[in-house]
Amino acid sequence: MDIFLLFIGFIFLLLGIIGSFLPILPGPFTGWIGLLILHMTNAVPMDWTFLGITLAVAIVIWIIDYFIPAMGTKKFGGTRYGVIGNMIGLILGLIFFPPLGIIIGPFVGAYLGEMLNDRTDKKRALKAAFGSFIGFLTSTFLKFVTVVIFAGLFFSIFWEHKDAFFSVFQ
Repeated sequence: MDIFLLFIGFIFLLLGIIGSFLPILPGPFTGWIGLLILHMTNAVPMDWTFLGITLAVAIVIWIIDYFIPAMGTKKFGGTRYGVIGNMIGLILGLIFFPPLGIIIGPFVGAYLGEMLNDRTDKKRALKAAFGSFIGFLTSTFLKFVTVVIFAGLFFSIFWEHKDAFFSVFQ
């Protein structure tokens, strides 16, 4: 059963890495579930402090993930229309033009959103779209780094207790 849980935890880590790039799946939280499943095995003792700290990190990253693209858009002079356009562009890009749509969609969406707000100022719309794009990349990078750290912790804990996992085969 421990090997099965180890495998399921690893799958959640992979989903967490994928979720770092897909807005549908909360990457850090999904990766954290992999850590939780690892601690649910008989081979690894439950460490509530470790799980609590990593859960807090996952939740904080999940919350600020919603603010970083908006902050990028605002920092570069964008409006609410640019932020909404960013989100719509991200979803449509993901659905219709994967994987490149994940990068291009938010930029185009923010630009079109800003153009809907003020059709005469194309330069400001382009600047806001660039800010939205930078915010999206920053947010994605932050989520990815968090899940990669969770994966490192997962493998470190597994390696520490590997003998307990494979004692059935001895």
